[in-house]
Amino acid sequence: MSKRILVVLTSHDQLGDTGEKTGFWLEELAAPYYVFKDTGAKVTLASPKGGQPPLDPKSDAEDSQTDETRRFKQDEQANAALAATHRLSDMSADDFDAVFYPGGHGPLWDLVNDQDSIKLIETFIEQNKPVASVCHAPIVLVNAKSANGEPLVKGREVTGFTNGEEEAVGLTKIVPHLVEDALQQCGGIYSKADDFTPYVREDGQLITGQNPPSSAATAEALIGWLAR
Repeated sequence: MSKRILVVLTSHDQLGDTGEKTGFWLEELAAPYYVFKDTGAKVTLASPKGGQPPLDPKSDAEDSQTDETRRFKQDEQANAALAATHRLSDMSADDFDAVFYPGGHGPLWDLVNDQDSIKLIETFIEQNKPVASVCHAPIVLVNAKSANGEPLVKGREVTGFTNGEEEAVGLTKIVPHLVEDALQQCGGIYSKADDFTPYVREDGQLITGQNPPSSAATAEALIGWLAR
């Protein structure tokens, strides 16, 4: 039977008070999407508001394109699914084998505090199902709790967009959270590779990737977890 993977995208489109747009990062959706689809998984897309989630325009720039993003942009079925994401509040962990969170800066504003997302993550963990996230999206873990009431990431190996990477893109003073700091403040055992180098950590059901180049590897780790 095909594995059922829920992919949760941000609905937030404002980059703080800059007047610039943000959202999800295209590569972080496209690369995992095809890792999942090409292994026969059934992929369902959801977002807090449902419908078309905002795409970070910088991720749509020519210098950010990859084979996977170009494939996604030409994929009518994928784009139809993206234009009509399910409302997150309607999603149940019972209906899926795993959940994956692409990044982009949007999750720093909405998914970090989204109660439906937090409950979903906690339920996936309770049901012994994997929770994967990449780049900025590991921020979705910081308010989730383990069954004992402790932060979910406490004592677990995790990674995510580094302080150095945030500095490199010039948004350190714009974002409401620095992923590296937030994971450490919750007791996560945070580690990283060089900036913008692929790097993935897996600890039990938690799978985290550091940055956009880690997207496919994070998704592959999730598929590997499901194949056990």
